[in-house]
Amino acid sequence: MKTACVLLADGFEEVEAVTPIDYMRRAGIEVHILGVTGKTVSGSHGIRIEAGLGAEGFNADYDCIVVPGGARGADNIAANPAAVYLIKRHFGAGKLVAAICAAPAAVLHSACGILAGRRFTGFPGTEAKVEGAIFSEERVVVDGNLITSRAAGSAGEFSYAIISALEGERAAAEVANKVLLQS
Repeated sequence: MKTACVLLADGFEEVEAVTPIDYMRRAGIEVHILGVTGKTVSGSHGIRIEAGLGAEGFNADYDCIVVPGGARGADNIAANPAAVYLIKRHFGAGKLVAAICAAPAAVLHSACGILAGRRFTGFPGTEAKVEGAIFSEERVVVDGNLITSRAAGSAGEFSYAIISALEGERAAAEVANKVLLQS
C-alpha cells in the first residue's frame, strides 16, 4: 500500500488539505496527517484538525509528501527545520512531493530550494517570489516527482494528479467518478 504524509501547520487552507486526504484515502492510499505546529492544528478559517502524528512523523518514509497552502500555514511549515528536511529528503530520493497555493513558493522554493529548473504553478502572484523555475498558469503542473497546483479551487484536480502518480490513472479516474469531479 502506498503512503502519503500531509503536513499541517496552523493557518493551513482547509480545502487544500482535506480534499487530498479524503481523495487519497478513497483510492486506498494510507494517509498520515503530521501536525507541524502541534497535534491539534487550526486552519485559516478556524477549522481544527487533530493530527495523527507529531514529531515522530518527521523520521518516517512515505511515498508522497503533500504540502497544503494557506499563506500562514505555508510560512509555518517553511519555518520548521524538521519539515523542510523531510521534504528535501523525500524529494532528493525521487519520491513524490506535492504542494498547492502558497506552498510551492514559500516552502518548496524559499525553504527547500527544490524548484530550480522545474515547471510549477501556485497562487496568482506568488510566482514573483520564485527565481530560476518555470511558472505556468495551468491549474495543476506535473514535473517528474513534483506536483504543484494553484489554489483551493483546484484541490480536486491536484488530488487526482497525486492519486494518478501514486496508483495510476485508473485509480484516479475511479475516485473522480465517485465524487463527480469535473475537469
